[in-house]
Amino acid sequence: MEPAASEPNFVQALLDSDERLQLAWNCGREAANFLYSERPTNLVIETKSTSSDLVSAMDKGAEDIIVSAIRSHFPEDGILGEEGTSLDSSNGVRWIIDPLDGTVNYLFGIPLWGVSIAVEVQGLVKLGVIVLPTQGEIYVASHNQGSWKVSYNNSGLTISEEQPALAPASQTRLRVRPTTAFARALISTGFGYDAGRREAQAQLLVGVLPKFADIRRSGCAVVDFCWLASGVTDGYYEYGLNAWDYAAGALLVSEAGGIVKGLLDADFSRFLVASTPSIFEELRAALQEEGAQKVLDF
Repeated sequence: MEPAASEPNFVQALLDSDERLQLAWNCGREAANFLYSERPTNLVIETKSTSSDLVSAMDKGAEDIIVSAIRSHFPEDGILGEEGTSLDSSNGVRWIIDPLDGTVNYLFGIPLWGVSIAVEVQGLVKLGVIVLPTQGEIYVASHNQGSWKVSYNNSGLTISEEQPALAPASQTRLRVRPTTAFARALISTGFGYDAGRREAQAQLLVGVLPKFADIRRSGCAVVDFCWLASGVTDGYYEYGLNAWDYAAGALLVSEAGGIVKGLLDADFSRFLVASTPSIFEELRAALQEEGAQKVLDF
C-alpha cells in the first residue's frame, strides 16, 4: 500500500465529483450502521435454497435503506439487489447491491461482513463502495481514478444527529502486494452453501494448497476483495459468485493494480480468479491443473 495521499481530502474530492459515488458512500454507511447498531440478539431467520443459506430480516432492511435512497435521488436508474430488488434502467445506469455480504458471519457474531454497492454504466462497473463497519473501514473505487481505504477510530461508523460525519483517522491509496514468488503467496477462497459443492471445492483446495504458502477463508467475499486490494493477501478465487458479490470488489482490486478474470472465460460468476499480476497465471494454471473443472461441472 502507498502512504496516505499528499492531498488529505482526496477521497472527499472524489465523492464531491460524482453524485452517485457520494450517494453510494452515504447510503452504504447508513445501511452498515443499521446492521451494526440494530442487530437483535434473536434474529428472524429464513431459509433459502439450503438449510445452511440463512438470511435475516436485517439483510432485507439494509437493502430497503439503499434502494429507497437510490429511488429518491435517481429514479431512472436500474437496481439489482441480492435480496430480490430488480428494477430496469431507462438510462443505462444500474446499481448492484449486496446489503449484507457475510450473512453467516453476521448471524454468528463473527466480525467479518460488509455492505457492497456498485454502479454500472452501459455494462461497465464505474463506481464501488464497500463498508466494513466492524473494522471501522470504508473502501471506495472509481474507474481510472484508483481505490482507497478510509479508516475511522470507531467500530460501527456510528451516524447520529449529533455526529453525522466522523473525521477519518487515515486515507490510504490501495495497491496490491508486489508478490513475485507464487510459493510464498497467501491466497483466500470461499465455499458455497450446498454440501456437494463444498465437497468439490474442498477437494480442489487439497490439490492447490501445497503450491502456495497458505490459505485463508474469511467467509465474506467483499472482505476477500478488500484484503487483496490492500496487499494483505496475494490472491483470491471462488466459484459461484453473483454480480452483487463481486461488482464493487472486482473494481476495487482492478483499481489497486490487481487482475480479476474468469477461470476459463469472461464470466466471473462461473469461477472468479483474482491476484497480484505477478502470480496470476500461476494461480490460474494451478487451479486448472488440480481439478477446477470438476467444480465447474458440479
